Amino acid sequence: MDTQPSMQPAANQFNETHGNTPEMGGGLPVIEYWARHTLSPEGPKLWKTLFHKSACLSCAWGTGGQKGGFTNEDGEVLQRCMKSVEAISAEIQPPVPTQVFADRSIAELQQLSSLEADRLGRLSFPVILRAGQSHYERISWDEIYAIATAAFHKPPERIASYSSGRGSNEAAFLLQLLLRTLGSNNLADCSDLCHAPSTVGLKQMFGTGTSIVSLESLKQADCVVLAGSNAAYNHPRLMNELIKLREHGGHVIVINPVQEIGLIKFASPAFPAKSLLAGSEIASLYLQPIPGSDVALFVGIQKALIEQGQVRQDFLEAHTEGWEAVLEQARSHSWEAITATCGISQAEIETAARIIGQSQRVVFAWAMGITQQANGVDNVYSIANTALITGNAGRMGTGVMPVRGHSNVQGFGSMGVTVRLRQEIKQALEQLLGRSLNLPKGYHTRDLIEAAEAGKVDSLICVGGNLYGANPDSEQAKRALGNIDTIVYLSTKPNTGHFHGLAKTNTIIIPVLNRFENPHKTTVESGNNFVRLNDEGQTHLKQGELISEVEFLTELAYRLLGDYPVDWRKLQDTRYVRQLIAKTIPGYEKIATIDDTQEEFTISGRIITEPQFKTPSGKAMMFTTPLPILTLPAPQDFGVPASATSLVLALMTGRSYSQHNTVVYKIGDKYRGMPHRHCILLNRTDAEKVGFQEHDRVTVQGDAGKLEHVEIIYGAVRSGSALMFYPEVNVIFKAKTDPRCGTPAYKRVPIVVYS
Repeated sequence: MDTQPSMQPAANQFNETHGNTPEMGGGLPVIEYWARHTLSPEGPKLWKTLFHKSACLSCAWGTGGQKGGFTNEDGEVLQRCMKSVEAISAEIQPPVPTQVFADRSIAELQQLSSLEADRLGRLSFPVILRAGQSHYERISWDEIYAIATAAFHKPPERIASYSSGRGSNEAAFLLQLLLRTLGSNNLADCSDLCHAPSTVGLKQMFGTGTSIVSLESLKQADCVVLAGSNAAYNHPRLMNELIKLREHGGHVIVINPVQEIGLIKFASPAFPAKSLLAGSEIASLYLQPIPGSDVALFVGIQKALIEQGQVRQDFLEAHTEGWEAVLEQARSHSWEAITATCGISQAEIETAARIIGQSQRVVFAWAMGITQQANGVDNVYSIANTALITGNAGRMGTGVMPVRGHSNVQGFGSMGVTVRLRQEIKQALEQLLGRSLNLPKGYHTRDLIEAAEAGKVDSLICVGGNLYGANPDSEQAKRALGNIDTIVYLSTKPNTGHFHGLAKTNTIIIPVLNRFENPHKTTVESGNNFVRLNDEGQTHLKQGELISEVEFLTELAYRLLGDYPVDWRKLQDTRYVRQLIAKTIPGYEKIATIDDTQEEFTISGRIITEPQFKTPSGKAMMFTTPLPILTLPAPQDFGVPASATSLVLALMTGRSYSQHNTVVYKIGDKYRGMPHRHCILLNRTDAEKVGFQEHDRVTVQGDAGKLEHVEIIYGAVRSGSALMFYPEVNVIFKAKTDPRCGTPAYKRVPIVVYS
């Protein structure tokens, strides 16, 4: 079935709305960017790093490792993207000048944007901000260890960690082993703010919390449903697979309230002859639901599949449990209720169902537009239910595939950096420790902020990330971190959290080596469960005092614990950490010999190509998903005067084209036509019906604060919704959280826009 004509009005709308903005994503601007950077004075260092045998620093759709910097796990070359070059360029900056901390007060540093903080350079010496002082100052390593040792001798319920996917599996394993040996389960992680609903939902349904689809399997699909993702920005290498799928006659169904030009048409430098200049069609059907309504849309697809006779009854009976209630739920909801909730017509939903039902092999993929909702776990259930109803799980070319954002965020979860520790890992750690690990529940990231605000946290170690910047309600995050006595940041570069997330007594920033600089081998895990080995490297910061995360964590552990339960200083040789991982982490057995074999591997037990699932019964578990009740407050509920020109909307937070998580590389976003970061993307009809015009300056207010003089930009965003840039917009809202996983609803924030 050819659904391409349905794209034509949408494409025209995009071009009319955006005027002179590009008509496709990727393309020659990527080549231009590469040329400008690789031929610049930093070019030799950049090329050296590009060819280094280490995994890409950017997203979890990874490349690199022992196959070479440009190569993915399937041996395909030319797989580096602009985002990876941006990340490398930031890491090979000169050191932060000594006088920056000497001359600039905290008050001055707090005026810096994310871009300006990153542009200060690489951290190369440790600094401390002491209580009552206005400036960071250099600190000796002896004093660092003295302060950190005293801080983590506090009662275990009052110590915590936070981490990001920038680090290695070895650092992650050591971090969780240290905290749990000390008796704490307070292992907050950046994944709590993004894909925790995927982990929770998939673990219950399939017995594994990660993608059940490998790159090899994805290549055999003839349809991909891509929901809540802007892969053209955030996972550009995934676009190569979508291009190849479309060329082979397959379908891509995109579900996103914002019409992103790169998901309509994308020009990939990986295919210079057939894609680079003309571009490649991506979406064969593009659906723009109301933010937060994804359950209703997928229940509607299920209802249409039932009515079209596309349900795989034999598969459900043989390989699933709970299917009867899921089918009954889809039947029982009226089309009026479904379409009113999601804002997608019955005809469009039926078209999506027909494409899915008539395709032989379908992969369902999603990102944070699905998970960062108050019902994120239900969203994951509803997508996986749809896959199972059509028999699209347990075969090559089928399955569910969360698309994770940071390069090793999944590895941190695998290593046990989570408050939801797998039973098998818990038992292995108990054997290592020689005692029970029945610890308190522990703080995930939002719980950590709440606990710190309540004065329940004394000491915090942050292994990468920007805990302040990543959280909603920035003022609350600042207050909470200010209640903690000691915070130790392990970072490669300055970020806004170092200037706003300040401890009550001691804030220490430790400069650490990045992935391609470490003096020892490390490993990372891709979003498709492939483990890469990173070679040793050297830093260009010759005069600095940098340390590896592994060295700092093992030395701190030795000073706290001596030789219990392991010889911590011996573990500074990461070969021995990998041997511990092999004994502790299910599926990681091959890591024990990776130093000798150099053999990278897919983690066993996660890629499912037969309908035998990792649940106790061997069957996939299905769960009903209630339709969300989506309401918005009135302007007066925000305290806006009745006389004001106002518009109440559902705001989505998003990243710009040149941005990686909280790190911003450029202030503008040419694809959305947003010239800077103090913009709000509005639907033209919404704006003009209340009297706003493009480029007007307005106030945008949420339930925690407001931003003034925000510029209106017209864009192809669904009526009734809007988009602003994360993390700057976090200051205005608190965000509901899904109680099952603690993930905030960044993708549906009630706001009022007024002047």
